[in-house]
Parts: sequence; structure tokens; C-alpha cells
Amino acid sequence: MSGHYKTYDPDQLFLLPPSLKEWLPEGHLAYFVSDVVDELDLGEIEKTFSTRPQGQPPYHPALMVKLLFYAYCKGIPSSRKIENNTYEDIAFRILAAGHYPDHDTIADFRKTHLGALKGLFLQILLLCKEAKLVKLGHVALDGTKMKANASKHKAMSYGRMHEKEKELEHEVEALLRKAESVDAEEDQRYGKGIRGDELPEELQFREKRLAKIREAKKALEERVAKETGKHPKSKDQINFTDPGSRIMKDPATKGFIQGYNAQAAVDATSQVIVAAEVTIQSNDKQQLEPMLAEIAKNCNAVPKELSADAGYYSEDNVAHAQTKGIHPLIPPGNTRHTDGKPTSSRGRIPKHLSIKERMERLLRTKKGRKAYAKRKETVEPVFGQIKGVRGLRQFLLRGLDKVKGEWQLICLTHNLLKLHRWRLAQATA
Repeated sequence: MSGHYKTYDPDQLFLLPPSLKEWLPEGHLAYFVSDVVDELDLGEIEKTFSTRPQGQPPYHPALMVKLLFYAYCKGIPSSRKIENNTYEDIAFRILAAGHYPDHDTIADFRKTHLGALKGLFLQILLLCKEAKLVKLGHVALDGTKMKANASKHKAMSYGRMHEKEKELEHEVEALLRKAESVDAEEDQRYGKGIRGDELPEELQFREKRLAKIREAKKALEERVAKETGKHPKSKDQINFTDPGSRIMKDPATKGFIQGYNAQAAVDATSQVIVAAEVTIQSNDKQQLEPMLAEIAKNCNAVPKELSADAGYYSEDNVAHAQTKGIHPLIPPGNTRHTDGKPTSSRGRIPKHLSIKERMERLLRTKKGRKAYAKRKETVEPVFGQIKGVRGLRQFLLRGLDKVKGEWQLICLTHNLLKLHRWRLAQATA
């Protein structure tokens, strides 16, 4: 090949071993994740290894946490893809420092230490507070429907389960009678101990389906009894793949999904998440009080001002926020008007108005509209960054407790990205 090119020799040997610090540019996210994890207290994770039986030593907890944090920052929750990246991606190789944990080890570590993620969320939130990225002047609250790791077509209603149970019972009884008849005929013709394979296989299939439906039916009865103290209604459903999930309407698509309602309270200063939770209730109205309690617990303070959409409105919710010293901005209904130009109110709000009337009047004022507008520019972009940019639209784990832990991981890595961008800005200022 002719021409003048820069030296290119794939087989060139290094005289000195290369430094990992030279593989990526300064300020790279992988280095930042590594430095932050080194600052965290991983004691809650480490103590589980103290009771581990003797044998092959486990991977260092810091290594595993770094891999998980960086993977979720990059929108890679799959343990198989994380394992693959420890071989193929420079950033993952640097964080793994020459180790290659297999996907089962990564998945088991994540499941085992989901409870510790709450503590790590708080530690990273504290770093954000120290960087003055959290001021609690205005906090916006919202929920987003996240798909479960299950298909909505794998759900069945209580009424349908009851019908299917009876149907399968009759089929099993009929197959058993047929099996007895065939056995008797074959015993007479061929002698005992000889029987065809097809019929028992068909019978076994139906018996397994019947057992599965009975198990799901019992789980639904226990769940409804625990939640309402009543017996399930005919339309109550349970999913066979992830019984903890629910059928929910997704406002973004106007369709229905098998999923969870993921809640986030976001500080307006820099879109840092100050509280995160997951619920199986599709309605947001019951989430305001527990989310305010979560903010207070996480930050040792409450916001001066809180905005939330109409789905959170109730007079009790408004009154509760006010008793906590919070100025709530929650519309009783749709704030849009047909002409696109909401009427404006001026002057003092009359004291004789009801809570609903006062809120409506407040949100018609210029000051009220401006304050409420912060909600859309604060919390909605956060869900866009999580779902659109990082591609985390569906939970990987199953069951409410595990999903709560995974949402904490998603939210703490969102905050980690915010902190990384802030430190880069500080370095170049």
C-alpha cells in the first residue's frame, strides 16, 4: 500500500505496561464513578461477606458497585451486557481492573444488596447537597408509569381464573378416566406395566396449568384481603410472570401497560431527585403525603414550595402540605383553557374562599402561574432523561420490593450524572 501514514502496527508490543489512567480522557464518567464510590461507605454491603463461608474469595464490593453504577448511568441494566462490556468496553475494563465477573455474579450481587441501595442513594444525595445542588426552594413531584418485566397478556382476571379452574378440573377428570380405561385395556391386551406416553404427558400438562391457576388465584385472594379486607372481584387481575405488577394506564401513550407507578420528587435547582418511591397504585392522589415524608427524612427539611399536577389534588393533601409549612401549588383540575389564555386574578385572595377556590384563584395569578410552570421544567425532563436518553423504560427485576430497589438505583445514578456534570463545569469555570 502506497502513501505516507502515521505508524500503524496492531502487533506492536509495549516496553512498559500501560497505565489504566491513560486509556480514557481526564474527567471521563468512569473515573468519576470510581472516585465517588471510593468515597462512599459500603459497610452495609461489606458486612454480608463477614458471614460468608470459606472458599473462593468474592469480588470486592467497590468493584461490583462501580460496575452497576456506571452501567445504569449508561442505560445498561442487563447483567449479561455488563459482563460482555468488561471484555469489550474500555470504561468497564478500567472499573473492573482486569476482573471479569460473570452475569450470574452481577445479577446475584444486585439482588442481594438491593436494600443497601437506599443508603447509597442518601449518600449521593448528601454529596449533591454539599455541592449546593439541592436547596429545597421549589420541589416538583410527579409519577411515571414504568413497564414491569412481564407482559400484560400474561395476566388473568379472578373471574376468568375461576372459570378456567373448573374447565381444567373437568378436563383432568376426563383424562384420568380415559387413562384408567386405556390402562385396563392395555393390561388385558399386553399385560401389566405397559402404557402409551402421549396420554400421561397431556394429563401432566393440564395438571400443571391447574396448579398454577390455583396458586395465582390464592395469591390474588391473599393480596386483595390484605389491601381491602374483602374477597376479589371478578375483574381483579394478577400477572403470572410478575404478580406484584398491575395493569395501569400510561398517560404518555394513552394505552395500558403491565407495570408500576414510579414516583420522584425533584429539586428545581438542578433537577436532583430528593425522594424516590414505587407504588402499585395507579392514582397519584395517595402518594403526596408519603413522598413529603420521604423528602423530610432524606433531607432533614421540607421544601418551601411544592408543585404537582392535578392527579395529586385533594383538599386533605393541600391542607397537609400547609401544616408542614410548605406552599403547595396543585391544581384542582386541568389548568388549560380552551383559548390558551388563562384568566388572571389580581389582589388579595379572599379569606372566605374554600381550599379549592383559593387554589384555583392562586393559580390564576401571574405569580402563581409562574411558580407552577416550574413543575413542567423540573420533573418532566428528569423522566425524559431516564427513559429517553438512558433508555430505562422498563424494570429488569420482578416483585415490588425488588423494583423499589431498582428504582433507587436508577434515581441515584441520575443524581450521579448531575453531580458529574456539575464537577466538569466547576473544573472548566
